[in-house]
Amino acid sequence: MTSKEKVAQLREKMAENNIDAFIVYSADPHMSEYLPKEWQERAWLSGFTGSAGFVVITKNNAGLWTDGRYFVQAPIELEDSGIDLFKDGMEGTPNYIDWIISEIPDGGTVAVNAIATSNANWELLTEKLEAKNRKLVDLPLLKEIWKDRNSGAVKNPVFVHPIERAGKSVNDKLIDIRNKMEEMGASVHIISSLDDVAWTLNLRGSDVQSNPVFLGYLILTKNDAKLFVNLEKLDVEARKQMDDSCVKMLPYDQFYDELTNFNNETVLISPNSNQSIFEALKESNTFIKAAVPGNLMKAIKNKTELEGFRTVMQRDGVAMVKFLYWLTHQAGKEAMTEYSIGEKLRGFRAEGKNFVGESFGSIVGFRENGAIMHYSAKSEGSKEVTNQDTILVDSGGQYLEGTTDITRTFALGTASEEFKTDCTLAFKGMIQLSMVKFPKGTRGVQLDAFARMALWKEGKDYNHGTGHGVGSFMNVHEGPQNIRKDMNFQELIPGMVLSNEPGFYYDYHYGIRHENLIAVREVETTDYGIFYDFETLTICPFDRNVLNISLMTQPEKDWLNNYHSWCKEKLEKDLEGDVKAWFLDIIKPI
Repeated sequence: MTSKEKVAQLREKMAENNIDAFIVYSADPHMSEYLPKEWQERAWLSGFTGSAGFVVITKNNAGLWTDGRYFVQAPIELEDSGIDLFKDGMEGTPNYIDWIISEIPDGGTVAVNAIATSNANWELLTEKLEAKNRKLVDLPLLKEIWKDRNSGAVKNPVFVHPIERAGKSVNDKLIDIRNKMEEMGASVHIISSLDDVAWTLNLRGSDVQSNPVFLGYLILTKNDAKLFVNLEKLDVEARKQMDDSCVKMLPYDQFYDELTNFNNETVLISPNSNQSIFEALKESNTFIKAAVPGNLMKAIKNKTELEGFRTVMQRDGVAMVKFLYWLTHQAGKEAMTEYSIGEKLRGFRAEGKNFVGESFGSIVGFRENGAIMHYSAKSEGSKEVTNQDTILVDSGGQYLEGTTDITRTFALGTASEEFKTDCTLAFKGMIQLSMVKFPKGTRGVQLDAFARMALWKEGKDYNHGTGHGVGSFMNVHEGPQNIRKDMNFQELIPGMVLSNEPGFYYDYHYGIRHENLIAVREVETTDYGIFYDFETLTICPFDRNVLNISLMTQPEKDWLNNYHSWCKEKLEKDLEGDVKAWFLDIIKPI
């Protein structure tokens, strides 16, 4: 079926059930960013494959709301679907709830799938709809038209992430979380986010592509811990670790039944948990709606985890140098596409020790496709790559010791002066953020301008965040910290790992992004307080052929020279022959 045919079938089901509007969020029961195939409802319905965005279907109209990363990609994927693009965050774009209210009659009904809708969204919808005499109901209509949604489900193994890599035992993590529960006055704590479940229990899986997590829920009380998971997935070592940590293992499908056993409890739960959890808990319970305590604990990497990052960055850097040598020397000589380039890069990474897989699908954008921020080249029909232009490659690896995420922009031919100017402006921003020193208590929003200032001075900007948190052999996107324009009250704390990735995108012409991973560290204490800076983790050279060096200040040039000298120190011994000679040439001081 085409997207238009799927929407038509959904409208038939809506009419049968007297539904005036239906919302399809990009979510699963665990509110994940990246979803198991059977929960990719929005992508299945609309054809839009971005990691963020939701669709609203009414009787006569339909819209997709998504952010600036997808303003170029979305119209391409929505073509002939009958679904309009609403550019979220842009002036003039209506709030989706206000739009729904304007589209449906007084007394109308809006439906969602509660198990794929966060409590926060449910409550906001209910409040705004009821104020305008509309109501919200739970009615998972897509179940009736997506007939084969579970056909690809497999039993991926759940395995131990050992303390030698985790740096902290399950028992110690449970003690810390229970101490936080006691401090907050909670008698029960429900953890439904997959990365928080996996981190707490020092377990990993592969139920979500590129993310080493597994489908599961965790319930903690003062004395009990219960993991709800497909028991067939747990290997012998995983079962033993749960037994040793006094964690009871129960079938995944028994989770909601377990919730009905709680009465007069004070339940600590994230408002980002799905609405069905709240509906299963009896009204006699009291809720503390707050972030999962383990989420912040997970974000502050311990010494073992930070050393794991440093280890895999060296390994990843070797793979990247070999890949970039191949790409710059073979483009124009052998047939290649954006898709095949991504596969080739995966092959170079797979040569490295303890490589598990990609940390996300590689973004390989040649020429104008570089302007599609989260572009995903298809195996069929992706653009042929030659030695005539520039290319953006954003990729990462999952290794047993850690996670990588790196973007490099390279010239495969001769870059235009306009491209070099824009590329240098974005690069100056990356360097400025790399060099910044800041006092304890600083938030990411207070540092974001350092990365944008060179572009802003020229009346330019990029429509995505500057930095996201990164997990330790965990999800490549991790909270609660970030560096972006939007207000986030989470302070940056030593041990947090983030990306540093300014860019510039000239729609339908070219895209530019430079990305390293960085770690917050304490650097000094003065009369004015404690100060932090960033340790750069990523080890891979930049292409000077896309830069206008005359636009760089001396401190910026010094940073680049020092960075390349460090790359030489870390990578030279693992490179050979022509690859090594090329590497030593491109890192020469400017």
